[in-house]
Amino acid sequence: MERSSRDSRTAPADDSAADEATVPDLHTYAVLLRTLNSEFNRHAHAFAQGHDLHATDVHALAAILDSTALEGRPMTPSRLAERLNLTSGAVTACLDRLERAGHISRTRDSADRRVVHLVYNPGARALARQYFSPLARSTEATMRQFTPAQLATVADFLRTLNQELGAEATRGRTAG
Repeated sequence: MERSSRDSRTAPADDSAADEATVPDLHTYAVLLRTLNSEFNRHAHAFAQGHDLHATDVHALAAILDSTALEGRPMTPSRLAERLNLTSGAVTACLDRLERAGHISRTRDSADRRVVHLVYNPGARALARQYFSPLARSTEATMRQFTPAQLATVADFLRTLNQELGAEATRGRTAG
């Protein structure tokens, strides 16, 4: 198995159970995830400020962009409200701002005209791609330091963590 310099502290040589001393604890993961989140938020807030958007607008754009990849379907205003934990009025104001600025369009579903899909406009997508290209380059540089198997494990961890956090949010909404 090809191994990076990070293998000695994160993965066993024989792919068996990791030595307890090399597995980060919950606190370490929490710190690392908060730090990553802070870095992403710093970039997102700078993008928002540079393009006269609210921080919520940038979170909405990310949710609209990621909806097809995460859920296999376009984002709708009601799902966006749920995802961002906003009222329908707050989502409408957000979408109005994004539409006026040319970032999104609202289109009706061809099968059910009552359903509105949120579309991230190509020009806005290109603007975001250009702005966030340093972030993409940093991500690619980091990915090159790991083997495909390690990257698959990281992706599995993040996917599973996101699913668990989403399920926890759903449990919290139904319990409250």
